[in-house]
Amino acid sequence: MSAPVFLQRARVPVAGLVRSATTRATPPTLSRLRVAVAALFALDGFVMGSWAARVPDVSAGLGAGHAALGGALLCLSLGALACMQVTGALCSRVGAGLVASVAAVLVCATTVLPGLAGSMPALCAALLVFGGATGMLNVAANSIGVQVEARAGRPLLSGMHAAFSLGGLGGALAGALASAVLGVAVHLVVVAAACLLLTAWAAPALVGGDTEAPSPARRTATTRAGRPTAVLVVLGVIAGCTAFGEGGVTDWAALYLREDLAAGPALAAAGYAGFSLAMACGRLAGDRLVRRLGERQVLVGGALLAAAGGSAAVLTSSLPVALAGFVLVGLGLANVFPLSIARAGALGGAGGVALSTTIGYTGLLGGPPLIGFLAAHAGLAVALGVVAVLAVLVAGLVLTLQDDGLRLPVLPSVLLPSSLLGTSALTATSAGMSRLVTGARGSTGTYVRDLRLLAVS
Repeated sequence: MSAPVFLQRARVPVAGLVRSATTRATPPTLSRLRVAVAALFALDGFVMGSWAARVPDVSAGLGAGHAALGGALLCLSLGALACMQVTGALCSRVGAGLVASVAAVLVCATTVLPGLAGSMPALCAALLVFGGATGMLNVAANSIGVQVEARAGRPLLSGMHAAFSLGGLGGALAGALASAVLGVAVHLVVVAAACLLLTAWAAPALVGGDTEAPSPARRTATTRAGRPTAVLVVLGVIAGCTAFGEGGVTDWAALYLREDLAAGPALAAAGYAGFSLAMACGRLAGDRLVRRLGERQVLVGGALLAAAGGSAAVLTSSLPVALAGFVLVGLGLANVFPLSIARAGALGGAGGVALSTTIGYTGLLGGPPLIGFLAAHAGLAVALGVVAVLAVLVAGLVLTLQDDGLRLPVLPSVLLPSSLLGTSALTATSAGMSRLVTGARGSTGTYVRDLRLLAVS
């Protein structure tokens, strides 16, 4: 499908302007860029954790039931999904770093809106705009994260997602403390101000990382015949089922602990805090686990662990057992999403990331409202039990994927031009990268072919 007329007209001058600006600036070092991207993920997590901690207060302040709150969260999902499609096109035209910086500013500006809502229609409108900004940031952050991983030539995305989880933990803890002394609106204004300062620090490195304007050949390289679309869709579904669980725990765990297990505000917030801490620890260890056990074992084992934890959390009447269950969910789901997106990037380049991320975030953003509607009819415990069911589905889907050479990073064309990619060079490159992944079986022929398809002349 061709781009809209206004995008076609703006493409050349905008791309030229960004190219001129980024080439004049000194490109950041890999370590500086990596830290800036990790800060971007942490910012996203801190905002979402802060919002998650105040969802019960927003619901109580408006007198919203489960179904009404689920409808409001659906508006957040719709806004995010709409902006995700536009974000992919913008990243390919003007650079993921610039788009990520702008998205971070928009997230800071819209974070305060839900706290200012005085009615359900106003909350729906606020979450629609807030969701659009977060959706834009999610896609842009993952896009530039995959680029950094490719530039480094080794797995890094799990560690970047760990920054998101640590940010979510910090946001949840800050929200729990703020709930005792600050109103929702004042709290979210403070969050927005802190995140804006972080954005100002990270933006120069993010924009400076866009040192090469994407060419038409780069934009279309992964859409040629031969892109493993079916595998990318399966990876997206795996990411989506995982993200469903993450979104469900983020937005509903605190309310479940309050209403079903009579937890106080601090202990209710501790449910999400423990989940985020466990997810952060799992992601920090994720790259080492992949090297030691293999990617398939990490994915299947994690999914089954999450299923056990989710079942324990909703089948018990004990608050400590429920809190421990959410911790197991965090540990189990920690690496499934980043590994799925990273593998999609290796198989399909930027187009693969866009496809799988969009499908994946459908689960993250669509899960909470669906849980809300289920909770209104069957109760929160039954609704959150879907998290465990989908974790089992993830384990089954992973077993359907080919297991030879699970994840190989795609080297950028600036480092490995296609004119140099003869058969022997491709074989040597693939063999060198295969040493990054253990637990891989079979030949590297499939991934040699993928590298040839993804090479940009």
